Amino acid sequence: QLQFVESGGGLVQPGESLRLSCAASGSISSIFAMGWYRQVPGKQRDMVALITSAGITDYKSSVEGRFTISRDNAKNTVYLQMDNLLPEDTAVYYCNNVPYSGTYYAWGQGTQVTVSS
Repeated sequence: QLQFVESGGGLVQPGESLRLSCAASGSISSIFAMGWYRQVPGKQRDMVALITSAGITDYKSSVEGRFTISRDNAKNTVYLQMDNLLPEDTAVYYCNNVPYSGTYYAWGQGTQVTVSS
């Protein structure tokens, strides 16, 4: 069972950038699509970006043009570059597979992103 460790979050001001990393405990090369998700207290966890094994990406409309997802299968790591951050991006960010016909792996602890002036 794969495990994920997210890192790179922090407190930033609006307009600043962060780069999140998601390190998997094993190979992610066979996973068709990996995603970054975020959750705020009291709300459902939502996917903000995904990347397929072929490098095809898709984004939640509210982050498109500001966030960039990438994956390095050799390092078993998925990244999320977040630019021009907005207060509404404040959330705990998680990575996991995109379960098109299956289930999620176990969720990691996530990394907190806080955007505030």
